[in-house]
Amino acid sequence: MYWRVGALELGRNRSFLFGNGETLLSLQGYIIAYPLQEYGRIMSALGFDSWWRKTLYITGGALLAAAAYLLHELLVIRKEQELDSEDTIVLHQFARPKTGAPSLSPFCLKIETYLRMADLPYQNYFDGKLSPQGKMPWIMYNSEQVSGTEFIIDFLEDKLGVNLNSELSPREKAIARAVIKMVEEHFYWTIAYCQWVDNVEETQKMLNTDGPMSDLLQRILGHVTAGIIKREMYGHGIGRFSREHIYSLMERDMRSLATLLGDKQYLMGSKFSTVDAAVFGHLAQAMWTLPGSRPEQLIKGEFINLALYCERIRRKFWPDWFVDVDDLYTFRGSEGPNSNSASLSPLVDLGMYSNSLSFQEQERTLSPSPDSDITGRSIFDSDMDTECSETDQLK
Repeated sequence: MYWRVGALELGRNRSFLFGNGETLLSLQGYIIAYPLQEYGRIMSALGFDSWWRKTLYITGGALLAAAAYLLHELLVIRKEQELDSEDTIVLHQFARPKTGAPSLSPFCLKIETYLRMADLPYQNYFDGKLSPQGKMPWIMYNSEQVSGTEFIIDFLEDKLGVNLNSELSPREKAIARAVIKMVEEHFYWTIAYCQWVDNVEETQKMLNTDGPMSDLLQRILGHVTAGIIKREMYGHGIGRFSREHIYSLMERDMRSLATLLGDKQYLMGSKFSTVDAAVFGHLAQAMWTLPGSRPEQLIKGEFINLALYCERIRRKFWPDWFVDVDDLYTFRGSEGPNSNSASLSPLVDLGMYSNSLSFQEQERTLSPSPDSDITGRSIFDSDMDTECSETDQLK
């Protein structure tokens, strides 16, 4: 018995009566197959001509490709059904990078850190699909789509009643908003320049691509992203200046943040607020994704309080984020880490638990450590309180 392959735009989960109606074929996707009973004479006439063999090979390849596409569609449908649960925040964002921070996007890291700060359960969906507005990240909550980190936070505050800024005065709220806008509308572009223009060769190595063509795909994605960043920076205005000017602007922004932070635990005082999620999402790129670069030298050198600030937030809200031991050292010396006069000094021990699991979403068994209880749980998922029960502000 031979089989013919056909394609019909019938949609998913529909049935189709074909031929004499005796065989009911259930369609999943767009690929259908039906038996050929009367093609024996044709096949015999064709014999084993080379053109027929080539046609057969092509048809077989098309069939395999169609089967792979169908399997992918079914997996996507199943994944969407799993995520389409009531009262669940589904966070759409870029895939985790191989190393560095949980995201190379400051905005994706911002909103995921915010969800952890607000203690809101969520599911990650690393599909890379942009929102209808062309934004990333975006969320789905009870069939409602929201994009833009500011609008996402407003939406969650309205729907779920959380508010990380509830204890801030009107003046503090105004300062916090001004800081967020400085970071997201100005400092962001200097970090993006450093990642995707000045250090694109190193950044593209962090992209999570697999397969025999992964290196080529990394280079393509890296240079495409670099082109987009250059064009958007030029439209913003900051991209019209030289490399030295861009890094000068970066240093001024980081100095302003370091001055505002001072010796406080968080930017607005002893308790975290929304501004900390935004600033952390951007500073983490300098701290963990740009080794040997100018921003890393600044944050681990002159602006060491910003490094301690980032490490404090990472340990408290990201116990599943593992960092290399080398990332916990600071640069001492005026010429940066490559200078002979530079020496390494460890960061101050903040005395908080940090789980040593990778942030890749893989189920692993936790093992007890000196800083965890005998169940292997971290502070993040236990009943233990730190820093005067900061989560009480959400109640």
